[in-house]
Amino acid sequence: MSGVLAGFAALAVAELVAAAVRPQASPVIAVGGASIDATPAPVKDWAIRHFGTDDKLVLQLGILVVLAVLALVLGASAVRFRRVGAAGILLFGVIGAVAAVSRPDSGSFTDALPSVVGAVAGALLLHVLVGRLTAPARSEAAESRTVNEEAAVPASARWDRRGFLLAAASAAAASTAVGAVGRSLNGASGRSVVASRAEVVLPLPGSPARPVPRRAGPRIAGISPFVTPNKDFYRVDTALVVPKVDAAGWRLRIHGKGVRHPATYSFDDLLRRELIERDITLTCVSNEVGGPYVGNARWIGVRLADLLTECGVKAPSRGGRADQLVSRSVDGMTIGSPVEDVMDGRDAMLALGMNGEPLPFEHGFPVRMVVPGLYGFVSACKWIEDIELTTFDSYDPYWVKRGWARRAPIKTESRIDTPKPFARPKAGTVMIAGVAWAQHRGIDKVEVRIDDGPWQEARLAAEDTRDTWRQWSLPWQATKGGHTLTVRATDRTGAVQTDERTRTIPDGAGGWHSVVVTVD
Repeated sequence: MSGVLAGFAALAVAELVAAAVRPQASPVIAVGGASIDATPAPVKDWAIRHFGTDDKLVLQLGILVVLAVLALVLGASAVRFRRVGAAGILLFGVIGAVAAVSRPDSGSFTDALPSVVGAVAGALLLHVLVGRLTAPARSEAAESRTVNEEAAVPASARWDRRGFLLAAASAAAASTAVGAVGRSLNGASGRSVVASRAEVVLPLPGSPARPVPRRAGPRIAGISPFVTPNKDFYRVDTALVVPKVDAAGWRLRIHGKGVRHPATYSFDDLLRRELIERDITLTCVSNEVGGPYVGNARWIGVRLADLLTECGVKAPSRGGRADQLVSRSVDGMTIGSPVEDVMDGRDAMLALGMNGEPLPFEHGFPVRMVVPGLYGFVSACKWIEDIELTTFDSYDPYWVKRGWARRAPIKTESRIDTPKPFARPKAGTVMIAGVAWAQHRGIDKVEVRIDDGPWQEARLAAEDTRDTWRQWSLPWQATKGGHTLTVRATDRTGAVQTDERTRTIPDGAGGWHSVVVTVD
């Protein structure tokens, strides 16, 4: 109990101090972030596959469980070796402090304060509580008693039960109060930023998106909606705490190789420019064949190529010196994009809005990058604050250092949304339907195969743009028994979706999506 209470107190005090420094300096967040950075890419991919968007919660709970176990061990050790237990807590404080100051977004050594101050508080509490376990003070004569003589001494004479329970209860109450105050202060700072987002009014775009064709989203039960609601849009990133950035204080810097006119832009600067509005489907490189990490939204923002051109940047094909654009997030994430792709005429943008509202915090408020045709890990930098022009030879961004590809155009893929795997539809007409995507190339054909039969061409819904997914459907006269349904797509270049199954690492999963159903 002494060890657990000391660990609880350390975390509570650290939470309070983090409110004065910054939430990301909290030891659990700092150690969690360091753990994510040190985790091998296959393990990260496994976590995303099994836990989905709850992977960060699972990590934090795991850290707390490990700390609780270690606190129990230190508490038990402190009964015999009082200073060792306290030293153990201090050691974990040092680990937290090192993790905090080594984070890419760490601004100064003050990030170490939450872990250090929390560890000191926890060590002192453990020392006091263990002292209660051995009170009243033992004399030299008592220390020299034999085991049998010690056993004959009444328990009330060996340790102060009442004093320990009072101290433990007081410590628990005080720690709870301190932790609550820390969380409240952190929440208060976040609420002011939430209020600032609520005040943002997006202007009408100078180049609006064309209306979505009426037949782009057929009404078929079980198929993904053509536009993915913000609340359902996938989120895959490494941020344990979603950054809360005040738009009024946000700045974007553009600099680096081949930038003749370095510039800094505010949020209002971007709002005053001509905005474009486009429907664009995004896909995460961690999306397994048939997976959920793909979504379509209507984005509004500033053309990235226009900003780069104003800064004097040229595409490599036109003599530009830089072939890689490295975007940096406020949390230190670095993402590298091919300069040629963001300046080749596609609707690459710095997005300010999503589906008719300012960006949600989870999706990058106040500004993020959106580049159609590229996987997110090489294009979709959220909470962006810096753009540096450089070369692929001279710099490896975050994911490249961990074994992922430098360039990653989205592969031609398709997915069966209905019927679901292991469904039990009734015999008769069963609608097979889903989505297919090949952003910036477009989908020209989708085919479905029942068991080992011939490929049958599905009915394609109307195309919005080549940068969005396309829905498809096929009525099937289902017969009783087990069946395997398989889908493949063909993009506008004539490339047919490959049947070769590949892992998500290093440049996205490949293969046909199949589901097994039993017809009753």
